[in-house]
Amino acid sequence: MNDENRTESLEEFEEDLTEYIGKDEHSKSLALPQQMMPTRMYVLPVSNRPFFPAQVQPIMVNQDPWQETLKRVGETDHRVLGICFVEEHDAEQGIPASEQLETMGCAVRVHQAQSEGGKVQFIAQGLQRFRIVQWLRRKPPYLVEVEYPREPKEEPDELKAYTLAIISTIKELLRTNPLYGEDVKQYLSRFGPDDSSPLADFGASMTSAPGNELQDVLDTVPLLRRMEKVLLLMRKEQEVARLQSEISEEVNAKVQKHQREFFLKEQLKVIQRELGMAKDDKTADVERFEERIASLNPPEAVQERFRDEVQKLQVLEQGSPEYGVTRNYLDWLTQVPWGIHSDDHFDLAEARRILDRDHDGLDDVKDRIVEFLAEGTFKGEVSGSILLLVGPPGVGKTSIGHSVADALGRKFYRFSVGGMRDEAEIKGHRRTYIGAMPGKFVQALKDSKVANPVIMLDEIDKIGASFQGDPASALLETLDPEQNREFLDHYLDVRMDLSKVLFICTANQLDTIPRPLLDRMDVIRLSGYIAEEKLAIAKHYLLPRLLKRAGLLKKQLNITDAAIKQVIEGYAREAGVRNLEKLLHKIIRKGIVKLLETPDIPVKVGVSDLADYLGQPAFRKEKSLKGIGVVTGLAWTAMGGATLSIEASRIHTSQRGFRLTGQLGDVMKESAEIAYSYVSSNLKRFKGDPTFFDKSFVHLHVPEGATPKDGPSAGVTMATALLSIARKESPQQNIAMTGELTLTGQVLPVGGIREKVIAARRQKIGNLILPEANRGDYEELPDYLKEGLTVNFAKHYNDVFQVCFGNKPRSGARVH
Repeated sequence: MNDENRTESLEEFEEDLTEYIGKDEHSKSLALPQQMMPTRMYVLPVSNRPFFPAQVQPIMVNQDPWQETLKRVGETDHRVLGICFVEEHDAEQGIPASEQLETMGCAVRVHQAQSEGGKVQFIAQGLQRFRIVQWLRRKPPYLVEVEYPREPKEEPDELKAYTLAIISTIKELLRTNPLYGEDVKQYLSRFGPDDSSPLADFGASMTSAPGNELQDVLDTVPLLRRMEKVLLLMRKEQEVARLQSEISEEVNAKVQKHQREFFLKEQLKVIQRELGMAKDDKTADVERFEERIASLNPPEAVQERFRDEVQKLQVLEQGSPEYGVTRNYLDWLTQVPWGIHSDDHFDLAEARRILDRDHDGLDDVKDRIVEFLAEGTFKGEVSGSILLLVGPPGVGKTSIGHSVADALGRKFYRFSVGGMRDEAEIKGHRRTYIGAMPGKFVQALKDSKVANPVIMLDEIDKIGASFQGDPASALLETLDPEQNREFLDHYLDVRMDLSKVLFICTANQLDTIPRPLLDRMDVIRLSGYIAEEKLAIAKHYLLPRLLKRAGLLKKQLNITDAAIKQVIEGYAREAGVRNLEKLLHKIIRKGIVKLLETPDIPVKVGVSDLADYLGQPAFRKEKSLKGIGVVTGLAWTAMGGATLSIEASRIHTSQRGFRLTGQLGDVMKESAEIAYSYVSSNLKRFKGDPTFFDKSFVHLHVPEGATPKDGPSAGVTMATALLSIARKESPQQNIAMTGELTLTGQVLPVGGIREKVIAARRQKIGNLILPEANRGDYEELPDYLKEGLTVNFAKHYNDVFQVCFGNKPRSGARVH
């Protein structure tokens, strides 16, 4: 505020004060009348400073435990609440004891109470002093019995003199700090300037005195003594305001001096340039850094740090080690694109076209990406969400990140955090270390030259930890939309706003990602591809790209669709397409050899030629294992879905026993034991010999023992295998199942339904048994995955038994 405006504001406030002093008795009667006050009221402690009867201001307290107090006050007719001061009490120390509350407090009327974010805020209108006579409840909500002290009559002349002295001091405070003007206006809307008692309380509330001194004023009921204390506090406040004014003038003088030095330095540069005087390296560095920072829009804190470092650089000798450290720091600080943002392209049709151009299949993932972009289009910016793409290797997680960047028109930067063990890679090294550098995020902003790129963090599930720190914990601040607005890199040591950056992370599985980090991300699952999708990807993307890399034309080397399909089914059955690309590349390399030998003869690769190019198929057409005790289960792995045959056999009848093989994990062993217990105890219901397991040593095996297996989804499969040998009957053929079993026969839901359905289709299994709780997961699958499948949903093992063995269990009480 300039001096002219400040003078006009002071004159207006003085006129208001003079006008109120000269009011007649009729005007003064417009002040709030004394009202009937309650003798019992609820009390709320405050710790920053006491509340005075002349005040009207908002108060904020913790919702727990004071919400109940305000609720009860709101239910009263008078809505009056007692405010008592508690000295030296922190909210984190817990609830203050009743003995800590001051006896004298202020009764206030509560207005507009509302709760938000764990806090309760209300407007308190000060009414009258009260003194606690008796405690009726010493736990929140506090309830007390009070009395209202009456002020003794004072000498009118002395009272008027003190009143004028306080008014005069208020005028002086308004001259030094016009911010008090709003408080004065609020006071004058309720009282006149010659209402001595509220005027004294108002004067005390204007000061920044400590809480104990203000409480002393509140405790003082006689008006003259109170006004003496208030005048003393206001004189102190006046002295503080005077000192602040002097300090401000001194600062302004220094600023003017710096401006003068700046103009003189600029003139000196012009003179040096006119005289042809050569610049030294230091001057050239400083000018280059200043030109860079001038083209940016950095925050004030960054500008201040820049000025300090430039000043230090100008003082240092060029041969000093500190000179190189400071120069490198300024080099990094001025290459971060402070305030430079690229414009986002909000065109959903174009985004859908780009996604379809770059990827076949993945319709559900594309829909999810488009929804994410639509939300950004609606609010005008894409921010606030951290995307996590989870799926097997080779399904296109990284390429989706590229497509999202293309759709938004943003720069793309990718780096892998797999195996990263040093948290300085994330948050930078401190400048005290030799060879210190900023973290990867600062480097990403520098390389992309904008403050809102798309940054992809690959392999986030493989991040490590060592004695050098825990990078996953260092990522918590970066990937939290509520915290990354003030990201602090240890090297730059200034706050950076990463909230405009779109982070996309990739992972093969969720198990190894720390839970606090996973909670900050929006998970999008990418399942494996079925054979038809792989064929389309190979024809539209993989083969054209490989031919282009090799410099071949399609007419020179042609691979038939049937050959590609045979490669998919016989050589590359994994969930992704990376191995498929390697095999096609191998075919092209061998084809180039033939082209070089006979350039005029095009190479055509059919199904019968694959053995010459790739050798014998790694996968042959599998026959489903059949027989008593053999059941096909469905499993999820990091490489996608898989079928898993489980075999059970009776070894001998000399003793009771149960053996497990197949390199099973702890969870799978527990599932086997639960299945064994459930079938043993319910064998009679399932029309088997109740004594079968009493005299049988049973062996349960999961083939491919060299592969570790674990997970909670094989319970019903194991139970069916055990029941098959007990009934000496083969289960229904061409059927696969998944689901966890409890001791009471309940079938619990499992994960990875999409991957398991794809695995069943790959093996041409048409009948599936899934948990009833997974019905919604199955219904969400695309129609082309559900086509031709017969799916039975099971709530209890009775449903599984009926599908597998074609009849119902006997009725009657279940034995558990």
